[in-house]
Amino acid sequence: MKAQVLTAEIGPEGLELTDLPDPTPADGQVLVDIKSCGICFPDLLMSQGKYQMKAPLPFTPGTEVAGVVRTAPDGASVKPGDKVLVASFIGGFAEQVVAAPEQLLPLPEGLSFDQGAAMGINYQTAIFALKTRAKVEPGEVVGVLGAAGGVGTASILVAKALGAKVIAIVHRKGAEQLLRDAGADEVVQLEEGWGKKLKEIVPQGVDVMIDPSGGEVFDEALRQVAPDGRYVVIGFAAGGIPTVKLNRVLFRNIAVVGAAWGEYIRTHPGLPAELHDELAQMIADGLNPMVNATYSLDQLPQALTDLAEGRILGKAVVKIAD
Repeated sequence: MKAQVLTAEIGPEGLELTDLPDPTPADGQVLVDIKSCGICFPDLLMSQGKYQMKAPLPFTPGTEVAGVVRTAPDGASVKPGDKVLVASFIGGFAEQVVAAPEQLLPLPEGLSFDQGAAMGINYQTAIFALKTRAKVEPGEVVGVLGAAGGVGTASILVAKALGAKVIAIVHRKGAEQLLRDAGADEVVQLEEGWGKKLKEIVPQGVDVMIDPSGGEVFDEALRQVAPDGRYVVIGFAAGGIPTVKLNRVLFRNIAVVGAAWGEYIRTHPGLPAELHDELAQMIADGLNPMVNATYSLDQLPQALTDLAEGRILGKAVVKIAD
């Protein structure tokens, strides 16, 4: 099979498209023919050797797989021919992958493989942050920082499915139509005076602020949270890890909430299946996962470079087979 193999942790240029032997499932494992694999920030960090979970070199990255079961052990929860999503951690940027049955979830009815691969970490993170951690209620106002990224667009879609009003907050130009297509009720450009513009839309502030970015906007973003509101920290894609001025938290009675999905599932391994069932119901009710860019397997280094340099608006996937 063909696979993108990381031979040096120097970023996307450390990847090589290689011919490898087809994987052989161990006892109890499932073999999946990969159709699409999502491109996400952990893939980029792994290529740089900066992700919290490390694999020994050389290895094939790729965490968000959609494909078809080729072989499965007797008595497994899946059978050959089933369309599935695979939480693979590594191995997704290849033509085949092996996994334990518990790593597989059914591809929701009506979705393409590209859409299935787009769900992966982004939508699990979004529903975990919004519902499990922030406990968003219908009618609340949700602000989404980094709204033009994969987590951002997923958060807009999931927040709308939960009945919230959504304000997309974005620093990249040219993203407004994409954000409105995702369901954003309002779009605020992240520039000087953006907090004042947000206050003109919601004078009391947002009930929930979703932050996958961190960095220098944190202080102003925290000011935009309404009393009794929740500021949800998902990650630090902007690079800087901000500090909290607790007087603002105290006197305005707001909560700063962590939402580290990957860490949480270490101690709650059944959570992804529960969240997947909720997402599948949202999809049945009309949520439509977005795919905004596609690459071929040989273009993966360019895809990760585009992600690193902010050229991908929304969600991108690698299409591996039809």
